[in-house]
Amino acid sequence: MGFLDVILGRSKPVRPDLDQLFALPSAAVSLQAAAGFVPTGRGSVCFASVEGGAFARIQEEARSLLDGSVEFTQDAYGYTWLLVRHPPEDVAGLVNDLHAVNTSLEEAGFGPQLLCSLVGFREEQQRSLALVYLYKRGTFYPFAPLRASGEKRDNPLELQVRAMLGDDLTIEKDLTRWFPVWGAPGL
Repeated sequence: MGFLDVILGRSKPVRPDLDQLFALPSAAVSLQAAAGFVPTGRGSVCFASVEGGAFARIQEEARSLLDGSVEFTQDAYGYTWLLVRHPPEDVAGLVNDLHAVNTSLEEAGFGPQLLCSLVGFREEQQRSLALVYLYKRGTFYPFAPLRASGEKRDNPLELQVRAMLGDDLTIEKDLTRWFPVWGAPGL
């Protein structure tokens, strides 16, 4: 970073560290012990849509990499979601698969299209929670939609989870970067 960058307030973007995903299994244990949230066994990767043959190649590689246990969908904003399912107790296997998908997309030159990955959780009262990894920031944040309330979030729960998992995960400090992922597969 140069002198002008410092004066103009520009900073170097954080390089993604996909290995941070491997902290999720221990965070899942902390989350269950502290708040009763258990993994759903579902996780997803979101990326900006890729056109034509490249997208078909990505789908085929993901299916072969994950033994066909993958599902692709597109959301209302045009982003592509890749959903992976595992038994709820196999958080480590789910994280391995999410890491493998992210890595293969990155190595194929689609790193700039990667947006986020998430792992879903649920608790006894059926509240949902996702731990979301922001690819371009290299950080996590909790997302807790309120059920049957339209597009509203459980902000107190999100802040509580931030406090609970601060030692387990690199939590995004800028709350304006805690983007809602309404209707995300895996949530």
